[in-house]
Amino acid sequence: MRQHMPTINKKYIFNTAEQQGGFITAREADTRGEYEQLRKAVAEGEMIRVRKGVYALPEALASNMVDVERIVPRGVLCLYSAFLHYDLSTQVPAALCVAIEAKRKVQIPEYPLIDLYYWKKEYLQLGVVKQNITGHSVLITDVERTVCDAVKYRNKIGLDVCGEVINNYLKRENRNISLLNEYAQKLRVKRILSMYLETRL
Repeated sequence: MRQHMPTINKKYIFNTAEQQGGFITAREADTRGEYEQLRKAVAEGEMIRVRKGVYALPEALASNMVDVERIVPRGVLCLYSAFLHYDLSTQVPAALCVAIEAKRKVQIPEYPLIDLYYWKKEYLQLGVVKQNITGHSVLITDVERTVCDAVKYRNKIGLDVCGEVINNYLKRENRNISLLNEYAQKLRVKRILSMYLETRL
């Protein structure tokens, strides 16, 4: 006689993830015997494995702004998070990119996912503004600083992403090339930035 396999109900993991900003850990699923639900949801594309033991709803990765100031006081949104905010790249970051002062120690939660960048104090204050993003007041690098960071971290983010950021910035009507060069000088990437601009302006 063929044994009837029970239907896997994924409601628990979806509800749990939604209550936690779109994230859930394998440990949380396993404590309720729900790991099979999670595994099936990943296989069917309803959940995404973002790192070992941590999973997210796709929409959480597309819009994962949180109260950064509460989690990382004085933390500054940068790089991929800033690229996305300013529509400079189509890349959707798996984690919030947050800069803090070098040598500072902070404890970050399992989720939301946060990638920390350690900057010197003078760099942490350069071109940083406070903005209200989806109801949260956050510190974030301004547009020109964000472009300079793309150049500074070009080997880490990839030359294709760096080029995409610069191209999209140059399409902006309110771009400020003078300020861009000023930041580039202070961040010591002016020569590299000039090479990019010469081929595009």
